[in-house]
Amino acid sequence: MSYGPPHAEQSAEVSLSPGDGWHCSHLYYRFRRDLLRAFSENDRQEAARQFVAALDPLGEGATERLQASVVSGHKADFGLMLMDPDPLKVDGVHQRLLASDFGPALEPTYSFVSVSEVSEYVPSVEQYAARLLEEGEQRGSPAFEAKVQAYERREPMMRRQRLTPDFPAWPATCFYPMNKKRKVGENWFLLPFAERNRLMAEHARSGMEFAGKVSQLITVGVGLEDWEWGVTLWARNPAFLKDIVYRMRFDEASARYAEFGPFYTSYVMPAADILRHCLVIG
Repeated sequence: MSYGPPHAEQSAEVSLSPGDGWHCSHLYYRFRRDLLRAFSENDRQEAARQFVAALDPLGEGATERLQASVVSGHKADFGLMLMDPDPLKVDGVHQRLLASDFGPALEPTYSFVSVSEVSEYVPSVEQYAARLLEEGEQRGSPAFEAKVQAYERREPMMRRQRLTPDFPAWPATCFYPMNKKRKVGENWFLLPFAERNRLMAEHARSGMEFAGKVSQLITVGVGLEDWEWGVTLWARNPAFLKDIVYRMRFDEASARYAEFGPFYTSYVMPAADILRHCLVIG
């Protein structure tokens, strides 16, 4: 078996696009204050212009989704979440920052590379109907039919939001990577699909309690990163980030099988406001 480049006779299209979803990068940076001291006022203003241009969501070379935020704590000063079908376009934003006049005074502190996808645990309409029957609904009853029809209308939007999401206009956001355990007696990947599906359905019901307060996107780092998944949360208020994570930790899928990496909590902000908040410009 060969894992090298495809042979010329192979008809499969060669592409950097995931096809059904988008590439996603979470990037975090720190300003080097010791190096910023050498900048004159004119130098800072020109560097700020380049910084704002590089992070303009509507600017030349911008990715399909671009969100900047100021990070709480000392893990970083600011973070970016970038999504696009082309991973080189995503990386291009990073490269323009490093090549800008502020570049020498920017220290990258963390990154997570992933892709969007529809989870195997998101039920089809048929699977959703079967789940209702297992929960005691009667096939053909008005309640059963209403629920199935509502899910049938909602399902395409759910899939689109997972693959090519719109970012909510909420102020607080949090990112963390996670794995599922592969330990003796606690190996997620040795569980039958039906059991994994049951556990994730319970997990999803907990999350639904925060509808209208928290929005979630899970992207996949398997084969691309040190961690298997990346979880991004947006909230109307940062307290809701605490509440949802605490609530969902009690679900068996998390309590027994999940491992978590570092948490990056930040507040969505335009690039110019990030520079002012971090006291880089007046």
